[in-house]
Amino acid sequence: MTRSHPKLSPGEFNRLVEQAIARIPWDLRRHLDNILISVQPRPDRDLLAEMGLAPDDELFGIFTGVPLAERSPADPPLYPDTIQIYREPLEAFCRSREELIEEIEITVVHEIAHYMGFDEDDLIALGYG
Repeated sequence: MTRSHPKLSPGEFNRLVEQAIARIPWDLRRHLDNILISVQPRPDRDLLAEMGLAPDDELFGIFTGVPLAERSPADPPLYPDTIQIYREPLEAFCRSREELIEEIEITVVHEIAHYMGFDEDDLIALGYG
């Protein structure tokens, strides 16, 4: 029996992202006051090209902005930093609702970690690579 890929309504997917954010410990979540986290259907082709990715490469999320570790207290950000979570690539990758919930949480934590200054090697070491 072949399992199908989960397809959720945008509202249901957004709720899963909100639940993943709520499970992040307060010590980390309290730093998210100047960041916009949103769900988009898929990454833009221009973004993929800028990142050196092919149009069919998987990108589950991206952080854009200045990581907290690189900020100067004297120069507060003019705009909120952003994290985009991409619904369609996540749904296409996962084979069950449970796997999708887990992958959403991994993606949210991964992108928040970039915001906090972690690089890919740090994330791999922590199991979020």
